[in-house]
This record gives sequence, C-alpha cells and structure tokens, in this order.
Amino acid sequence: MLQIRWHGHSCFEITNDVTLVTDPHDGKSIGIPAPSVTGDIILVSHDHYDHNSVKTVEKNDSKIVTDERKKNISNIEIKGIESFHDECDGAKRGRNIIYKFTMNDITFCHLGDLGHELDDNAIQKIGDVDILFIPVGGTFTVDAEHAWNVINSIKPKIAIPMHYKIGGLSLPIEGLDPFLEKNTCKTLKVGNEIDIEKDDLPSEMEIWTFTL
Repeated sequence: MLQIRWHGHSCFEITNDVTLVTDPHDGKSIGIPAPSVTGDIILVSHDHYDHNSVKTVEKNDSKIVTDERKKNISNIEIKGIESFHDECDGAKRGRNIIYKFTMNDITFCHLGDLGHELDDNAIQKIGDVDILFIPVGGTFTVDAEHAWNVINSIKPKIAIPMHYKIGGLSLPIEGLDPFLEKNTCKTLKVGNEIDIEKDDLPSEMEIWTFTL
C-alpha cells in the first residue's frame, strides 16, 4: 500500500516503507504551512526557493536528487528528463527536471515547474505514467490550457494538479478553477492524503485534487 500526501504547492510525500518527497518548500517564504515530513529520498526539480528547501524535510541519511541521471535508491528507479521553466528554452527561468519514478509497481511523473508543452521526444522519454503531478497555475509554469495539452499527450491514469493559488499562498498564480473548468474527466476530491495500490488505478483517466 502506498500513501500520497500533499504538503502544498509542488511538495508531495509518497510513502511505503520508504518516504519520497518532491520539491520541498519551507512554508513561511510562500505563506503556507511548512511540510511536516522527513524524506528518505528528496527530489528537487530546480533550484528555486519554493522547490528546493531540502533542509525543511531532510534527515541524516536522506538521499537528495538534483540531476537527471538514472539511479536506483532503496529499490526505487528514478530518472530525470530535462525540460525548462519557461517557453523559451530556459532563457527566462532556467532548467527544470521532470522526474519519473516507480514505487509499488505504480509509475509516477512529477513535472516540477514545467513552463512549456512537451515535444514528442520528451513524451517518448517519459513513456507510460500511472500518476502525473502537473503544475496548473500559470505565470511561472504552464497554465490551465497548456496543462491540459500536456496531460493529453502523456495520458496518465490519474492527473494531480499542483502549483496553484490556495489560501495564504503569496505567489501571483491562478487558482484551481480555470483548470477544472476545462476538465471532462471524473474528478475526485481526495482530501489531504490517500492510500492507493496498483489495483486501484482507474481504467479511464481521473483528476484527483488534494487539500491542505
């Protein structure tokens, strides 16, 4: 059994006997609570303060991943795919790493602060995805419309929106509504955390929304 928990913004905790944390923030810098987790594995998509606060979630033996090289940590296969934080090959906001990893036979893809739609080469490198974490708030990342184009090109079983405006968040980005207004799939509100097994994956794509 896997547990997925949201710590706000782009920070998720995925846990079985190993805890993997994505893109940690420190809370106070962006106006929301700090993540209350320590990670065995910490993935950092890019070096911006609202995604790279490793010290907030690390412990003595945490393994920190900040590059694309393929690796196996605690029997979790992790690979990075290069992308950009904007639509002009990183000229505005630099590079971004898309992480793909598998836990309990479930394949995850975390898009970090993706700022552009993906070409066929990137889609091929990403391959099959069960659960996709995708930014939808615009301004610094893809907006609702571009996010849907990315989702429809990757075709995950579950898409989980992230990096959008919530209560307290001090960043000038859109809320979740513009994204959901374009949705034609089943939407599940899963609260702050949910348990999942491979057999629970839907046959048709679903959108899962989390709350803090």
